[in-house]
Amino acid sequence: MKNMEQEVFKDMLRKKGLKVTNQRMLVLEIMAERPGEHLTAEDIYDLAKKKCPEIGLATIYRTVQVLVDLSVIDKVSFDDGFARYELGGLESESRHHHHHAICSRCGRVFSFEGDLLDTLEQAISDTMGFKVTDHEVKLYGYCRDCQKIMEKEEQDGK
Repeated sequence: MKNMEQEVFKDMLRKKGLKVTNQRMLVLEIMAERPGEHLTAEDIYDLAKKKCPEIGLATIYRTVQVLVDLSVIDKVSFDDGFARYELGGLESESRHHHHHAICSRCGRVFSFEGDLLDTLEQAISDTMGFKVTDHEVKLYGYCRDCQKIMEKEEQDGK
């Protein structure tokens, strides 16, 4: 991790009232090195052990939970029974419109950002007086690779 990134993470932790610990920096470093990946606590633990063999799984769970509670990282679920984590945007505004497209065949997850629901959120606010503070979109379908495989299987089956 670059020194610049380390300083950004340290400032982020301090602004949230957290102490800068080696474990927190390690978790953030691991996640920063894998942008776009959605890691389980066990994935983070396996990667952390390579850099810090004495670290325990319970420490990873506690660290991840603290970082989620303070919105430093995001917890996401793809309905596969696993809690996964990703590094959120460094500013809270950039976190609001982060969504996922999930391939129902191979399970690959594609992250995308967009302001597609702003109009709907405003309409809900105007008609119901309900202020939306966050949303999450999960789109299910088939990725390009799986579509090609499925088309080939369909052609071969005829």
